[in-house]
Amino acid sequence: MDRIIIGISGASGAIYGIELLKAFKAAHIETHLVITRTAQITIAHETPYSLTDVQKLASHFYSVTDLSASIASGSFKTRGMVVAPCSMRSLAEIATASSTNLLTRAADVILKERRKLVLMARETPLNNAHLRNMLCVSEMGGIIAPPVPAFYNKPENLDAMVTHTVGRILDLFDVDHSLVKRWEGIPSD
Repeated sequence: MDRIIIGISGASGAIYGIELLKAFKAAHIETHLVITRTAQITIAHETPYSLTDVQKLASHFYSVTDLSASIASGSFKTRGMVVAPCSMRSLAEIATASSTNLLTRAADVILKERRKLVLMARETPLNNAHLRNMLCVSEMGGIIAPPVPAFYNKPENLDAMVTHTVGRILDLFDVDHSLVKRWEGIPSD
């Protein structure tokens, strides 16, 4: 059962999902990937990766329209799911259990089965509906983990910021890694 579902929705930040695929692969965790149609556009616009490149990083890939896929069933056992990034549209569907595609159906299943769901919500500023939806998912047991950079590690570039955030998501799934420079406090004089 050492497998995880990764959803990539259409919000900016598809690189988080891509780098998570690489990190879970390095940790020998089987990945099950679903990418929304708008995420395909974002991947093409924001990254040097093709859709085929991203699909090849996953152990298994599913069409967003395939609601009969294994990940749409609670009997398919996983560690959980991460949506990286999570658009406000996907968040709203997850919060209201109105699953119109495989990504949001798989997230709904993860919540109903009481498994770990991590949503890397990507939007700013947030309106009341966004905040209510985040609270709703949190109350159902989901984890809202926006990709907020840390600066105590003094990142030298954007890649370092992405890597640190990916490491923090791996922490949520108890995956051993060396991607994060851990906080050691401020030295006293």
